[in-house]
Amino acid sequence: MKSILYATDYSENSVAALKYAYNMSLSLKAKLWVVHVFESPSTMQSRARIPFPNLEKDVFKKHNNQLEEFCNKHLGGDIETLNVAVEAIQDKSAVDGIVSKAEKIQSLLIVTGMNSTSKLRRLIMGSTARGLVEKAPYPVLTIPGDTTYNPIKTIVYATDFQQEDLDAICKLATIAKPLDAIIKIVHICPLDKTICDIEKSQRKEKIDKHVKYAKVELDVLYSDDIFNELKAYSDKTNADIIGMLERESTSYASDLFYRNLLKKMKSYGKIPLMSFNAKNYGKFHL
Repeated sequence: MKSILYATDYSENSVAALKYAYNMSLSLKAKLWVVHVFESPSTMQSRARIPFPNLEKDVFKKHNNQLEEFCNKHLGGDIETLNVAVEAIQDKSAVDGIVSKAEKIQSLLIVTGMNSTSKLRRLIMGSTARGLVEKAPYPVLTIPGDTTYNPIKTIVYATDFQQEDLDAICKLATIAKPLDAIIKIVHICPLDKTICDIEKSQRKEKIDKHVKYAKVELDVLYSDDIFNELKAYSDKTNADIIGMLERESTSYASDLFYRNLLKKMKSYGKIPLMSFNAKNYGKFHL
């Protein structure tokens, strides 16, 4: 059975992400796994004069009970009837614990909350979300704290025609297909450059050849203000999710520019953002 993994820290911002992940799991007919990672209690035990032989067992029980209460409270039902599983994970690294569980269940994607109350979106999304994007071999969907789930009909994927884009779009199609959602691939060109109709058609043909999903469109726009153009395009198309590829740092000007755009989209924090790590996707030329 397909699975979605949602990671929580019990914060107020994580509640919207829980509800979003649950409703998305219903739309995808997938099982929702809700996890919380905690550190080992062994340090506390080693400092105690009197040993606590059941300390670790009790801590697991405490965290699992807390997860159940969190889900029951915010999802309005019993997890046993909601197709929701909870699991407390002991790991010194929240990111490693989440990624390990996602690999075990072969998750379609990982969902987490997006820190708000700004300060540049808590230094661009928060350390756990950043770490997940860096390490997870799955798409990471970050949900702004004030987001309400609506049926996902339009997914915008912003591309600058990199080698890894095509494989990421293939992965995105496996998520979009059961939702019957349109994937709108958009490339925004500076005003001093042009992409002719023939080149655009060739790129679309390559997408159609490799991506086995009919509801994929390609738009090429022109603007020197790429960030605001992408926001305007997302508003115009009623985008429910924006997808973007994250690449390893290089010195190329185009890469530096794209990473700056990605950082702005994360700090924007108005639409759920699905991040794909380029190192996890194949080298296809789009």
